[in-house]
Amino acid sequence: MSNEVILTCAVCGGHANHGKHPDYPITPEQIARDCIDAAKAGAAIVHIHVRDPQTGVRSGDPALFREVVERIRDSGSDVLINLTTSEGARFNPGDEDAAVGGPGTTLVQPLERLHHVEELRPDICTLDVGTFNFGETIFVNTPAHLRIMAKRIQELGVKPELEVFEPGHIVFAQRLIEEGLIEGPPMFQLCLGIPHASPATPEILTVMKNLLPEDANWSAFGISRMEFAIVAQAASQGGNCRVGLEDNLYLDKGEFATNLKLVERAVRIIREIGRDLATPAQAAERLGISR
Repeated sequence: MSNEVILTCAVCGGHANHGKHPDYPITPEQIARDCIDAAKAGAAIVHIHVRDPQTGVRSGDPALFREVVERIRDSGSDVLINLTTSEGARFNPGDEDAAVGGPGTTLVQPLERLHHVEELRPDICTLDVGTFNFGETIFVNTPAHLRIMAKRIQELGVKPELEVFEPGHIVFAQRLIEEGLIEGPPMFQLCLGIPHASPATPEILTVMKNLLPEDANWSAFGISRMEFAIVAQAASQGGNCRVGLEDNLYLDKGEFATNLKLVERAVRIIREIGRDLATPAQAAERLGISR
């Protein structure tokens, strides 16, 4: 076990929660600002979604991703950039014909979900390894689509972060590894507490951790009030950690958080249990990322 924890900050996510927070990062300038601040506070990786600057609604517009990435790179920050590929995976059955998507459906072909990755070549991009109930919608990632995405990500030389929301997702991720579509060492993110998926409990974290390949680099996060409990558990079990406004809007009850404050608290927890923070260069080396 390395003593250095790779800390990720997920700055804004794609949930419809921006209206619940008085200073939620929405514009590319605000998102990039929070990424840079998080890196200065100890985050080695920033996980990035983008939003329509006018409405705050999640977006997959490559131009918005480009502006965020360019602002970070132009700042001189060496933080590792992790772009989401989740846009285009939601399905809601129509009321009259369940085979036809109803309101809220965003399904697109798998390679369309990689347009911004093709253009920007980030250090990391996500690969959500499985279909599940994401709140009240279906998050669709079929085996065929995942193989197409994994192969193209591999060809682009980008490190896939295998986001797993259920134990069975880890089983399928291992199949992708066996098929040569994921190169080692694999990078896993245990996503806990999403409504109608795996809960953010110590028992589930341990079960999922024990299913991982021996050479895996793994991280975990819990949403909402479980965010810091999962930081402590993951760090104490040799894993890496993630925090950010994507996962939790509050620092304490009734006190809105910022990405900077969430990172600062995670850093304190990690150091209090005797571990230190990995730099972006150390994280890149451990994850097998060439920069």
